[in-house]
Amino acid sequence: MKEVKMAPPVDLGALLRAEPQEDASHREDGLCVVGVFGKSSTQTGPLKEALINTLADKHIFSLFGSEEGDSSDSHVQALYDQENRVLYLLLSSVCDSRQLLRACRSLSAGISHADAHDLWKGLDRQHCLHLLYMFSVCHVLLLVHPSQTFDVTYDRLFRALDALRQKVLPLIRAAIKDCAVSKEWKLNCRPCPPRLLFVFQMNETLKVRVPGNGSDSGGNPEKPKKHSPRRRLQHALEDQIYRIFRKSRVLTNQSSNCLFTVPANQAFVYVIPAADHDPVGALLGQLRSNCILSDQDSAPVLTGPRRYQQMRRSARQPSGSRESGGPMGGQLVDCSLKEFLWQHVELVLTKKGFDDSLPTFTKWVQLASRLYQVLISNTDEELAELATKVQSQAKVLDGFLDADTKFSENRCQKALPLAHSAYQSNLPHNYTTTVHKNQLAQALRVYSQHARGVAFQRYAVQLHEDCYKFWSNGHQLCEERSLTDQHCVHKFHLLPQPGEKPDLDHNPPIMNHNSRGRSTSACNCGRKQAPRDDPFDIQAANHDFYQNLEEKCCGKLERIDFPVFQPSTLDPAPASDRAQRPLSETSADGERPKEQSAAHSHTPGDASLSLALSLGQSTDSLGAYADADAADGPVQPKRPSLVDRQPSTVEYLPGMTHSACPKGLLPKFSSWSLLKLGPAKSYNCHTGLEQPGFLPGSSFLLPWDLVIRSRSEEDAGPAEPLDGGTASWPAPNKNPVGKRGGAGPGRSRRRDDAARAFVGFEYEDGRGRRFISSGPDKIVKALGPGGAKDPASRVLNADMPLYVPSPAQGRGLKPHFAQLARLFVVVPDAPLEITLNPQVQPGPPPCPIFHPEQTEVTLLNDGFWVLRFPYSYATERGPCFPPKENQPLSHYKVLRGILRATTANPPQ
Repeated sequence: MKEVKMAPPVDLGALLRAEPQEDASHREDGLCVVGVFGKSSTQTGPLKEALINTLADKHIFSLFGSEEGDSSDSHVQALYDQENRVLYLLLSSVCDSRQLLRACRSLSAGISHADAHDLWKGLDRQHCLHLLYMFSVCHVLLLVHPSQTFDVTYDRLFRALDALRQKVLPLIRAAIKDCAVSKEWKLNCRPCPPRLLFVFQMNETLKVRVPGNGSDSGGNPEKPKKHSPRRRLQHALEDQIYRIFRKSRVLTNQSSNCLFTVPANQAFVYVIPAADHDPVGALLGQLRSNCILSDQDSAPVLTGPRRYQQMRRSARQPSGSRESGGPMGGQLVDCSLKEFLWQHVELVLTKKGFDDSLPTFTKWVQLASRLYQVLISNTDEELAELATKVQSQAKVLDGFLDADTKFSENRCQKALPLAHSAYQSNLPHNYTTTVHKNQLAQALRVYSQHARGVAFQRYAVQLHEDCYKFWSNGHQLCEERSLTDQHCVHKFHLLPQPGEKPDLDHNPPIMNHNSRGRSTSACNCGRKQAPRDDPFDIQAANHDFYQNLEEKCCGKLERIDFPVFQPSTLDPAPASDRAQRPLSETSADGERPKEQSAAHSHTPGDASLSLALSLGQSTDSLGAYADADAADGPVQPKRPSLVDRQPSTVEYLPGMTHSACPKGLLPKFSSWSLLKLGPAKSYNCHTGLEQPGFLPGSSFLLPWDLVIRSRSEEDAGPAEPLDGGTASWPAPNKNPVGKRGGAGPGRSRRRDDAARAFVGFEYEDGRGRRFISSGPDKIVKALGPGGAKDPASRVLNADMPLYVPSPAQGRGLKPHFAQLARLFVVVPDAPLEITLNPQVQPGPPPCPIFHPEQTEVTLLNDGFWVLRFPYSYATERGPCFPPKENQPLSHYKVLRGILRATTANPPQ
């Protein structure tokens, strides 16, 4: 066989960019362009490349392919048969097995389902643009399919390409208006309506089921069929394809407007027979056919259209012997693939039915280059605007090709109203973030039950945004919580600045917090009760309410003031928390995570402490929290440090003083109050406290009997505790105090006296009901005029609860608690020193221990004193909320040792 002159295959872009090089003898000849596209099987050998080798009679493409330099993107390879005046364009895309494998490998990085779908959709769109290019520059197109059944998805693909072609037709006309082609070509933007031919490959199953003999001839094996089974299959496929395309109007009577045409009187379907399992026999058959062709090389080789006639004659000669002696006698001989294609190529080259549509190679390159820039490459600046418009028009492909997305969007759009209804069901007008998140989770559950497909995530994000817009558009509740752990009932608003009046018309409105919670509390001394709003900051809870009542009740009473911050500058600032952060984070974040969110909303300024002003805190403070030993016995007084004696006048302590705060910082106001109601005789033990709100029989203080030891001058010694502790017991080998005969006459004789003090722990609930407690779980009940009979030693030697169940519960299921509000102490006129040292733990560990700004205070004799406890407790990190109904009350307590009595030295 004579070697055919043929240039090696190159990329189409490189061919169009290079200068056209042709022989002078063929420079003015016409050119037929044949495009090959389709799908390849999962077998090793590529089907489309093997077809090019068969059509060119030369081993051009490797049957096993090469993965070097390839990618999953679509690309077109060009093979120019200059002698036969045929240009082959081979389209490789993700429809091929090797490109598909590379695309799948690129997706193995773990991207989301939606991102993977976008990648496939982009590859499909790129493949469609390449197909539109080939339908615009080719005369004949071969659709290659790896099986013998027609893929109906091509019907949807061709309809999408036809719609895209109609959209971009004006843009393509503008791109080729200056090219030297005919008027019809410029109008239709293609040399002619291309012919579409179909090439199928028969598999082994069909070969076994449809044998090559005449056994299927209606039960009469002696009457052979005129056509072979393979040809009958081709005719059946032609009828099926034609009916499908006519039904979907891909093929119409107006062939000039169709995307492609099929010949009416010629075969347009070819089925490649299945490969033989005998490789040796196949090689021998190929060698035999090559030898037969070699014998005919002596004949002159024709070129051009007459070459097809020579191939037909050479193919008929060996078939004549098979017709007479073979089992297929009487049947028409099947043509080869090259004969099948060349009967259509010959019509193009002879201009039969293709008037004025056969360009020269130079003109075709000029026109194909401009279309390549507009439809595929987009690297030419002159055509960049047209290429951008073509890409925007490519969205018309989504409705035809991406049926999954279209179905998913329709499904998700129907699910959105159901999800919105689920979100808005049973909603109050204003609600918090927690309610919003719960309703949003319910809406997402309803949405996930109905939504499907790749648009699931996109519409889920839209649902999230829609619900947030609905919530933030006038339905968002203020997120601040009061010191009693109740939400503000107002919608989202701003707090008024100092000197600013509330403005409800402002957006957002300017107003104070309000939880609509009201309670009744007594003043510092307890003689006047007044209603109070639920406080949102510690100053309103522990200072402002009582300060307003002092003007009406107890403003003129004698008091002991606790030290507070005294500024030396006009603009004092809260202390920073650089040194305090390790302690405060542990104290406030331990078991109460809700305190973190409300820390900066209830404390003035920046809730932090200073490093420079907290020197000595690691050695002088009680540590992160008080140890267990501190709760078991009285706190031993320490020598005051330099920082204790000189508090800061520049930075103040936000919140309240407690065991974890640094030394040297004081709050701007005191949350405690210590008043003197009058002399000791102002309390009548037979009538009790004559103050409003007390339950009947519960206003009596508990008696506290103290032994006063009178000593002579030589026995006078240091003060001793007289509250019944171990130090009050007599020394060994000495007579007990007060027994007769214990001492002889003389100056050394001493006499023991007893003094009676009174102590009362007063509890007050939210409705103003008050009572005195005679023990951790007992209320004073004095039915007669004699007053309370229980001694005070029980309440002084035990940890008293900070909250107890109210004796008068309401009708609701939520329990009401009474809080320790005051401590009444009646100090008699006797040589005694009663020291007050309150320590409160308002929460479970690791909650800190709160105390007044002055830890120990000595109560003057002959006085009726009242200590008012804070209404709420808060650190610089946030408030300590009251107990919930499921929390044990034993963690909320006042540590024992709140009062300590010692003997005072008699005056000289």
